[in-house]
Amino acid sequence: MSKINIFSLGGLNENGKNMYVVEVDKDIFIFDAGLKYDNEKTLGIDYIIPNYDYLIKNKKRIKGIFLTHGHEGNMGAVPDILGSIPTLPIYGTKLTLSLLKEDLKEKKYEKNLKEIRPHSKLVFGKNVLFPIQVTHSIPDAVCYVLYTKDGAIVYTGDFVFDHTMTGAYHTDIGKLAYVGKQGVLCLLCESMYAERLGHTSPLNRVSSFIGEVLAKNPKRIIATVFPAHFYRIQEIFNEVSKTHRKIVIMGKGLQSTILNAIHQGYLQIDSKVIGDLTNLNDSNAVVLISDEKEKPFVNLEKIIKGFDKYIKLKETDTIFITEPAYEGIEKRLALVMDEIAMLGVNAVSLSSKKHLLHHASREDLMLMLNLMQPKYFFPVKGEYRQQYANATIAHELGIPKDNILLKQNGDVVTFINGVLDTTKQTHIDVDEILIDGNSSDDIGNLVLKDREMLGENGIIILSCTLSKETKEIIAGPEVLTRGFIYVKEHQDVLEETKNIAKDVILSNISAGEKRVDYTKIKNDIREILGKYYYKMTESKPMIITVIQEI
Repeated sequence: MSKINIFSLGGLNENGKNMYVVEVDKDIFIFDAGLKYDNEKTLGIDYIIPNYDYLIKNKKRIKGIFLTHGHEGNMGAVPDILGSIPTLPIYGTKLTLSLLKEDLKEKKYEKNLKEIRPHSKLVFGKNVLFPIQVTHSIPDAVCYVLYTKDGAIVYTGDFVFDHTMTGAYHTDIGKLAYVGKQGVLCLLCESMYAERLGHTSPLNRVSSFIGEVLAKNPKRIIATVFPAHFYRIQEIFNEVSKTHRKIVIMGKGLQSTILNAIHQGYLQIDSKVIGDLTNLNDSNAVVLISDEKEKPFVNLEKIIKGFDKYIKLKETDTIFITEPAYEGIEKRLALVMDEIAMLGVNAVSLSSKKHLLHHASREDLMLMLNLMQPKYFFPVKGEYRQQYANATIAHELGIPKDNILLKQNGDVVTFINGVLDTTKQTHIDVDEILIDGNSSDDIGNLVLKDREMLGENGIIILSCTLSKETKEIIAGPEVLTRGFIYVKEHQDVLEETKNIAKDVILSNISAGEKRVDYTKIKNDIREILGKYYYKMTESKPMIITVIQEI
């Protein structure tokens, strides 16, 4: 009897953090291992990855992590996972692994990286994995076909059907159709644009719009780009090469990414178009700056506020946002555009209605479903409403509702001998790991709660010094406050704070008693002052008490 389990540790009902697990009997195959950014709610957290405790517990059964392409939402968690499972094989195409190497902090993990080529099969015992090239905004993107004796499991990754994108961007439709003819048990398909009618193409191509911007704005242009969106970078260079302008690439990271891509043949760029810092203030220069999803527009805002070391805005400049706004940053983009307008500088951005990212819209999804003809359909990657829209498409194309698997992270889908098992509803515990700075340890909700309290209510620090021998108060209590009240206007509150703290300390010190319960003092001060502050200000600052003996 064969058994297949499919579930997600991340990527369902969210954008980013993609990690999908397929268990075929005792073998585990992991497709993608991404991160996500949350710029509004996570109070200093750099990025979020799926909790991978399940992988640690079952590491001996894992055949590898199989990456579809080189975007952080699909491979950004790999360095952290390798820190816990240092023997884990990582499979990806040449460019994907090249970009991953830049993220790996320790070179020793490079031996884990296994380069694959599209359309070359990988054999794992009775199971065979077959990568097929698909079209995305970055070259060398693939989908994966996992052949089992009960049929194929197909994970599309991110894709779009665009017949003008050739070479390393080309989709091999013939091979996709061949897989469908052989029999697909389950198709895991992205859902990001499932609510959008029509094809994504040609709205993912903006060469003509870039050309218009260059023609209408003859003076210096400062353009923001995502470093991993190679197709957009290629479009910009193609259009600039038709003019007499020079492109100046700012930032070591962006320079390294573009120059490495040129060296490897993923970007076809005439080196004569690339300028240097001497061209930065040319009246017709095009300046490329990176726009990171971790902190969107952070480099642009440095320039706007006048903090950039090299670039000072002029009224004749034009700011060009070269990617349409994705969900979650529309408000941030509007504020940035407002700041630019206040400086009297022209700004141009791509409309999210007229221009799209390289993801499958409704007609693209229909084409993929028609090619695959899956028995079961599992919408992945996107908010739940997008998964639902994807499921609706599948039902309209004739897939029975009972064969459409709308799930949340951790929900396990089980096939026994190629048939969906509905007798048991199993669930894997899932969670998020919050990464802050260089630490690979989970920050945790308690830390976030403290940060939230500090951000909303501020902090009060009380210090007092006692005699080691007599336990009498030698100095203090002294009060230090940050982010709670305006000190000059609330001296009465600070004086009352000192009085309350002094009374609590004295009431807990008995004459001649050698031992003092400082924990009780701190708890009493926190409780009494907490009630006092809420009564006076309706705020609950963090209260820290420091008592020392000398």
